[in-house]
Amino acid sequence: MRFHVGEAVNPVKNYLPFAKALESLGYDGFAISDSILYPRDSQTSYEYGADGSRAFIENKPVVESFVLASAIGVATSLEITTSVVKLPMRHPVYAAKLASSVAAMANGRFNFGVGLSPWPEDYIALGVPYEGRGGRLDECIEIVRGLTGGGYFEYHGKYYDFPAIKINPIPSCPLPIIVGGHSDPALKRAARNDGWSCAGASFAELVAMIKKLNSFRSDYGRTGDFRIFESDMGKVTYDDVKRKEDTGVTDLILFFRNIYEIGEDLEPISEKIDRFKRFSDEVIART
Repeated sequence: MRFHVGEAVNPVKNYLPFAKALESLGYDGFAISDSILYPRDSQTSYEYGADGSRAFIENKPVVESFVLASAIGVATSLEITTSVVKLPMRHPVYAAKLASSVAAMANGRFNFGVGLSPWPEDYIALGVPYEGRGGRLDECIEIVRGLTGGGYFEYHGKYYDFPAIKINPIPSCPLPIIVGGHSDPALKRAARNDGWSCAGASFAELVAMIKKLNSFRSDYGRTGDFRIFESDMGKVTYDDVKRKEDTGVTDLILFFRNIYEIGEDLEPISEKIDRFKRFSDEVIART
């Protein structure tokens, strides 16, 4: 089991000292949340929050995902995972350039977690149609994989069309693409790629989704390494870790607090570090 810190939407000044402290405590990686904007008006329900509201993100400093990934990747030896970049809202050629650059600067310690945004308002603001976002994401993934593989790559799809181009730098090893989402289409998309990111679920729901995921992988004839990231808020025990590991979870993203709370995060960084130190001493040291 690998352990990642998902302490999202910290005050900007906290990120680098926090990441360096976690590196010294034996954590494997840092998971980075993604949010580009906050609309004044929205009627869309958010399925992962307790009340369906998006208000938890208002007025919180969500540093742009690729920028924060670069900063932590250079400042530490931690693995960095976006959890997850809302890829269809970005042009895939530019996203491939960003992801490839981060991976190169981090010496291959970058997992490109991608998914859909549930908020139509985000797409409207960025001039991207909300309809067809699933198919758009599939094409985005193909383009990112093609361009980050090196050499010339051309693409002629339903949503994107361009002649042979190439980018530089490229990652020193193939860029892992981890797909987020709980629907069957999302699980199938993950099964075709390098891993799946679960945004939080009951243990029974997690087991059921992993069972589906394994079935889809079998249908696609996919074998070999496959990573399953699972997010946990609140207290996590050694027994919890072992139980999830036995179901196939390979990576835990830890929060130790409710990230959906409304309001500014005023907790001192020293208290955050102490909490992660206790978990390292009590759980990571035993694994």
